[in-house]
Amino acid sequence: MKNDVFKIAGKILKSRLIVGTGKYKNFSETAKAVQASGADMVTVAVRRVNVLDKKKPLLTDYLNPKKIIYLPNTAGCFNSKEALRTLRLAREMGGWKLVKLEVLGDKKTLYPDMIETIKSTKILVKEGFKVMVYCSDDPILAKQLEDNGASAIMPLASPIGTGLGIQNKINISLIIKQSKVPVIVDAGIGTASDATIAMELGCDGVLINSAIANAKKPILMARAFKDAVISGRNSYKAGRMNKNYLAIPSSPSKGLI
Repeated sequence: MKNDVFKIAGKILKSRLIVGTGKYKNFSETAKAVQASGADMVTVAVRRVNVLDKKKPLLTDYLNPKKIIYLPNTAGCFNSKEALRTLRLAREMGGWKLVKLEVLGDKKTLYPDMIETIKSTKILVKEGFKVMVYCSDDPILAKQLEDNGASAIMPLASPIGTGLGIQNKINISLIIKQSKVPVIVDAGIGTASDATIAMELGCDGVLINSAIANAKKPILMARAFKDAVISGRNSYKAGRMNKNYLAIPSSPSKGLI
């Protein structure tokens, strides 16, 4: 598997698991979970997570940005203007150009507003950002994002924080088949087996936050996701057996005594 490289916008990642940094009890638990997950990229909600105010606990004191890739995101933004301002601020604060864009359209479902998302992607790409984009599982809109310069396509498995797992395998598969940039399932994963399924479909990676942070034992769940992603990727690369509608004996039927 040495040649099985996971690259996003020129950055090579060792792990295909990306971990969020929200919802944990404290930064100490966050750091332990990230370490257990083996992830080398973490998402950071610029509007919610403290990375600059030295009077308060700093995430950077627990997760060294020189050793792990910080991915600023626009969690909580409901229009293009808010999202653009947030990511421009992230660039000013830490020089971050690789970012995750999400523009939400509804406070109950937290589904993405794809019109605002595509609009924001175009602007950010023109400004030199490398944009990983949270989106719906619509293959047509996902293709539009790629055509407008998105560095990674991040379709939801199901609504954010629900833990319902992948609700539309067909659409996710269609997005994977048509995409020339990495496809990373983002949102809705509930447990390790969901991540394995995503990887077996051919996803390049998965992003997990709530499923780890809200688990009864977050550190143990982080380890479970690490193994699940590796297992799912190996399964995908190995190539599953064909499905059959009738039984096929495991032992040869010819030459019986």
